[in-house]
Amino acid sequence: MSSNLLKVAMAQIASVWLNKEQIIQKIENSTKQAAREDAELVVFGEALLPGYPFWIALTNGAECNSSIQKELHAHYVQNSITIENGELNSICNLAKKHKIAVYLGIMERAANRGGHSIYTSLVYIDPKGKIKSVNRKLQPTYDERLTWAL
Repeated sequence: MSSNLLKVAMAQIASVWLNKEQIIQKIENSTKQAAREDAELVVFGEALLPGYPFWIALTNGAECNSSIQKELHAHYVQNSITIENGELNSICNLAKKHKIAVYLGIMERAANRGGHSIYTSLVYIDPKGKIKSVNRKLQPTYDERLTWAL
């Protein structure tokens, strides 16, 4: 392939909502498929891992003292990713094995924020399997502000 061309795969897959183990498996499968098709970079959507907080718009998410909102949010936080705990290691190892770069939209449970705040983050994993950057969304919009930190 020409040195000034980059073959990119865009993985438009549905999340397995709030099940980080199953969605990681889907991400791995899509990464393997992209590598089989000689892609050099595979890109996944925002908040894919563990999923977008759609329940907020459907369940009166602004109700602060709601047991349903508290339970859903706690489950969301528990299924979010703490990078420092190695929760993306299998994807990093796969990127290295197949020499493919990955951009992955995750909900990051930030260890340096006590593990209580979550951020919608874009993680870049290089073809050597190293996490090279984690960029947090600067301005969550509308309902997102009820669950994502700034």
